[in-house]
This record gives sequence, C-alpha cells and structure tokens, in this order.
Amino acid sequence: MKLTIFAATGGIGRQILDQAVGAGHDVTAVVRNPDKVSGPIRIVTADLASADPAALQSAIGGADAVLSGLGARSKSEAGVAWQGTRAMVQAMRATDVRRIVVVSAAPIGTVPSPGIPNPPKHDPGDGFLMRQVFGRLVKAALRDHYADLARMEDILRESTLDWTVIRPPKLTDKSLTGTYRTAYEQNVRGGWSVSRADVAHCMLDVLERPETVGRAIGIAG
Repeated sequence: MKLTIFAATGGIGRQILDQAVGAGHDVTAVVRNPDKVSGPIRIVTADLASADPAALQSAIGGADAVLSGLGARSKSEAGVAWQGTRAMVQAMRATDVRRIVVVSAAPIGTVPSPGIPNPPKHDPGDGFLMRQVFGRLVKAALRDHYADLARMEDILRESTLDWTVIRPPKLTDKSLTGTYRTAYEQNVRGGWSVSRADVAHCMLDVLERPETVGRAIGIAG
C-alpha cells in the first residue's frame, strides 16, 4: 500500500514507520525535523501547527491511506492534535484520499467535546478502580491533552472520511507482541497498558478491514 504517516518521529509514529517499511509499503513520512528520519521513504517537512496546505496535499496525494500518531507532548502543545487532524482532513478531501487511522487515548469516550458535550460518565470497559480512582486522577492531570484528542475525534466524525480511531491506555516501550486485545466502542476490560509497537501494529492491521471504518477501538495488552 501507499501510506502517508504523520508524526513519524514520535513514539507511535516511529513504530508505524518502521513496521510499514518492514512490511514493504510505499511510505511518505511527514515530519517537522527531517534529520530525525531516514530510510527507503519519501520525506515531507511540515509543521502541523501552521501547515502549508500545498505541502500536505503533496504528501497525501495518491496515498491509499493516512496514519497519524499526532498528539501533544506537553501542555503547551495541547491543540496540535485537533488542528493538525483538521489540516489532514482538508488535504485528504482536496486529493480524494479517504482512509485515515489515528491514535487517541482510552479515556476519550467519557471526555466532553463540542461534538459530544454530554458523553457517558463511565466507559463500559472500565472496572471499579478505573472508574472511581485512576480514571479521575488521569483525566485531571491530562485534561488539556484529552480535550485536544476529544476535539480531534469530533473532526473525524464530521469529516465523512473512512476513519478509525485507536484508543490505548498507558503506553509502554515493550516489544511488539501482536497478541493485544481490542474492543469496539469501549475500553478493554482490565486493560491497563499496551506497547507503542502493538498500537502501531493494530493501526496498520485495521487499514483494510472495512468493519473498523467509523469506529473507535480500545486496545490493551
């Protein structure tokens, strides 16, 4: 497949890139710093905080699918996920590319957004401790990050594109296993963590699975 990968130097983006190249895909990597990436790929330099539409259209045009590991790395970057995804969607519409898979986060199904101002109070996949203790602490600590991701998901739902959202819990740097669990429209019961490598594997795996289009998928090890 011909794939365009955004945030290809980040934790998940790098895993997507390496696995996609290893699988023999034709890859275009969109990055802010081209010095951080190399290999048998096409590199497009773009800052999604202020992206040039022509550069994004050049990166996406002709692709079979777009994959994004975009997310804020600090509180000051909150907003980059929804703004960058909006720019991707606009470029995809301009180039007639429809398939996009992005990474979000496990709590987002219960985070208010402009598109879903009154989400469920609890995720059906979460157990007692996650609902009553850990979930509250995590959402308080990462409020701005999660608001950004919730708005990003709004952008996709409104786009009419063939999108899939992957929602992992705590991310680790463990090796690829390929034996992770998934659940549609909810978190994985008892799923506390998952490796970035397995998230990337899942994102590539769902590309040609039509039943995943328009769905949010929980993932855990």
